[in-house]
Formats: sequence, structure tokens, C-alpha cells
Amino acid sequence: MNKNQPNAAAPHLNLFSVVIPARDEEKSLPATIEHLHLEFSLNDIPHEIVVVDDGSTDLTWTILMALKEKIPVLRPYQNTGEHGFGRAVTFGLNHCSGDAVVIMMADESDDARDAVCYWKLLNEGWDCVFGSRFIKGGGVIDYPPIKLFVNRLANYFIRTLFRIPLNDTTNAFKAYRRTVVLGCAPLIAPHFNLTVEIPLKAIVRGYTWTIVPITWRNRRFGEAKLKIKEMGSRYFFICAYVWMEKYFSRGDYVSKKIQCD
Repeated sequence: MNKNQPNAAAPHLNLFSVVIPARDEEKSLPATIEHLHLEFSLNDIPHEIVVVDDGSTDLTWTILMALKEKIPVLRPYQNTGEHGFGRAVTFGLNHCSGDAVVIMMADESDDARDAVCYWKLLNEGWDCVFGSRFIKGGGVIDYPPIKLFVNRLANYFIRTLFRIPLNDTTNAFKAYRRTVVLGCAPLIAPHFNLTVEIPLKAIVRGYTWTIVPITWRNRRFGEAKLKIKEMGSRYFFICAYVWMEKYFSRGDYVSKKIQCD
């Protein structure tokens, strides 16, 4: 039997947590949060928006406090520990309340309508929903050519190493049932390499997953936080770490749900 199928008996989800790491995003956050809240409200999705200010030096925190006054589901936090994209996301995951979670970017590059699709698929019984910008129906707008080339190369490497059909593993915009996040602990990636740690661990540990097309638009304000030259070795480390688990852990971390099928 193909185990990568939705579980029709999976519990119905009650709250969708959106985790957004933010550093110096004063110009992007208002539109990101307002559009997300509107889209979820129009689709009757019970939600909370957990934004983690990861050491901003601009007015990000002030903006969040103002937005909280008119958007009650907004839950802003300040990461007072060590900073880094992965650390901020992990902080948000540890402070969210939902039984499902989606990780999104603060710059509105991810489409809220795609997050609505994620919610619906999770409620069909999937453990994880992975978006891909590079399958039929997906797309990118204003993607810097050099970053696009490096992205495709890195994802080809991951796809080949793990023998999976997912061709956009490095994209952070993915959704999980809470059980998956707990089952992938501990999360060790402190930077953008967390974007590959969670989905690869979920796949290796036997959680069910599906892929849907998504669209991505380059930021309108501010600067991208991902620095390609700093991330190569960090991505490789996480891939090697999870690959070794896949082939040498003897299934010690495989989800109990899958073992009992």
C-alpha cells in the first residue's frame, strides 16, 4: 500500500498558525499581515498570525504593536536570544497555538491564497503540504537570475540525493500539522537551512505529504536576507545530517502513525 496518502481519519484542524520571521520589515509587514488576515477571514479559516521580530533595528516592532490594535489575531514576539532565520522560525513554532502551521515570509512574496489551499489539503488528512514554484500551475515574478540558477541547482541536488519528486525543497513556504513539527524535533538549523531541515525530516520520518503549485513574487521593499555565499555549507550540512538519519538510524525516528499502518 502506498503510505503517502492522506489519512481520512486524521483529526479535523481547529486553528491555523501562521509563523512569520521578520527583521527590518517595517514597510512590508502592514500589507503582508492585513492581506493574510483578510484572505483567511473571507475563507472562514480560524487563525493566528505569529510574527517574530528577529532583532530589527528599524520600526518593525512599533509597526507590529500598531497592527495588533486592529488585528486581534496578530501575536507579535521579540526574539531576545540569538538571531537567525531558523532561530526566529523555531521561536515562532514554539510559541504558536494552532494544530497546524504554515511558515510564510514577511515581504508578501508568498500568496495568501496558496496558504488557504494548504489549509484545505491539511484538512483532507495530509500531514504536510509543500508548495512548488516550478511545477505546472506555479510561477515566479521578478526572480533575480543568479539566485534562480543557484536555486534550481540546489534543489536538483536535494531531489537527486533523497530520490524525491519535490523540486522546491528550499522554499520556506510550507504547511504542517502540529504533530509533524513535534515529530521533527529537535530543529537544529539556525539560518535559512531550516527551510530544508523540516520538510526533509518530515519525509524521512514517514509523514504524508503532497505538492501543489504556488506563485512567488519578489519583494517590493527592503533587502533580501538570504545571502547565497553564506549558505552553501549550511545547506549541505543539514542535507547530510538528514540523509544519514535516513540510511543509518534504522527507522528510530519514523512516525508511530506510519509504523502502525
